[in-house]
Amino acid sequence: MTELEFNFFQQWYPVSPLEDLDPTRPTAVTLLGRRLAIWKPSFSEQYCVFLDQCPHRLAPLSEGRVDEKTGNLACSYHGWQFNAQGECTHIPQSDNPDLIAKNRDNFCAVSLPSQQANGLLWVWPDENSADLAASKPLPLSPQVDESKGFVWSSMVRDLAYDWQTLIENVADPSHVPFAHHGVQGDRNRAKPILMEIIQSTQELIEANVGGNFPSRITFQPPCRLEYAIKFGNERQAGLVTYCIPVAPGKSRIVAQFPRNFAKTLHRLTPRWFDHIKTRNQVLDGDMILLYYQERYLQQRQLVESWKTAYKLPTSADLLVIKFRNWFDKYCQGKLPWVESEIQSQNEQPPNREDILDRYRQHTLICSSCRRTLKNIQYLKTGLLGYFAVTVATVALLPDPLRIRLGLPLIILALIGLGGYAWLKFWLQPKFYFVDYVHADK
Repeated sequence: MTELEFNFFQQWYPVSPLEDLDPTRPTAVTLLGRRLAIWKPSFSEQYCVFLDQCPHRLAPLSEGRVDEKTGNLACSYHGWQFNAQGECTHIPQSDNPDLIAKNRDNFCAVSLPSQQANGLLWVWPDENSADLAASKPLPLSPQVDESKGFVWSSMVRDLAYDWQTLIENVADPSHVPFAHHGVQGDRNRAKPILMEIIQSTQELIEANVGGNFPSRITFQPPCRLEYAIKFGNERQAGLVTYCIPVAPGKSRIVAQFPRNFAKTLHRLTPRWFDHIKTRNQVLDGDMILLYYQERYLQQRQLVESWKTAYKLPTSADLLVIKFRNWFDKYCQGKLPWVESEIQSQNEQPPNREDILDRYRQHTLICSSCRRTLKNIQYLKTGLLGYFAVTVATVALLPDPLRIRLGLPLIILALIGLGGYAWLKFWLQPKFYFVDYVHADK
């Protein structure tokens, strides 16, 4: 590898907020086309990350369990167990006490370097360069820092487009008034964006954006892309995104939203409510646009460069141009996928429900939204049961009590039924699918 080539595998990636991981069972994630198993030994506060293949017969370790006696990860296919270092500790089928000791290296699960910092689980996807991983600092945001007076929330979602499309989109502030009109922007107040590139190297691209709220945009390859936005002299808000390359046509965004003001509002706002009210809507606003933009660009790049396929005449396009040039110069314009993994451009596109599938892209992997959805199910059952029991009880009341006592009970039951309808038809769907039609915004 020449010194100009960028090694995507020898980098730190945050694959999930820690609060969204279940410490009692393994979790599967995909990073750079490799499926990984995340798990936590019962005696440890640190998560471990293995390649999601048992060395015995290659069964997925993410389908395993944490053994209640040993605290180790047990494969659910044949029961082989592995400690935090990936060493095999138990083979139920063996009657030879020396079998594991004699084959210690050969029977290991593939363990990847990992760390926990800023509320995120970080993974180094190259198991052969642990020393380099230990010497390379995490790409942490200076805004995610309690000692500087910041508070923040987190968000994770899987996306139906590639890593470079995600980077390009987040690096483009000019789309916000239009793609996110009524959510985080206003198309009627859009104005020219004055952008200045401060530096552009293999390790860092930085830009300043002028206007009423000046901001600094930082791209630290391969995944940290953040905004630091100033409101006056003291107040500052940020958008810290980690753009994770999952597989061809797939990416994951792990985002943090720091600010040093309105801290009481931050503490009072449930995380799940922030997700359904704002964060998922913002991602929905981009999803259809970027899904098709990516495929149109790939088709055009069969015969021409992005430099002619795109028309980028304004200052607002400078950071997109810098990123695309960086991608060409240091990555040859492609991610390190196996060629056979690249999706066919002739495939039938999915429907809108698949592209905007909040349930699989977010709810299932967000502990706050998943727990809230379960509570909604319980509450719906309780309200429906209350209505049925109340109607039956009032029907059995003697006539003198039916008006005096039965009427208030029926009114409460009808209010409960209205609550059931609100939960079922308004709140619950927001955890599954909400169509985003820009023409209606």
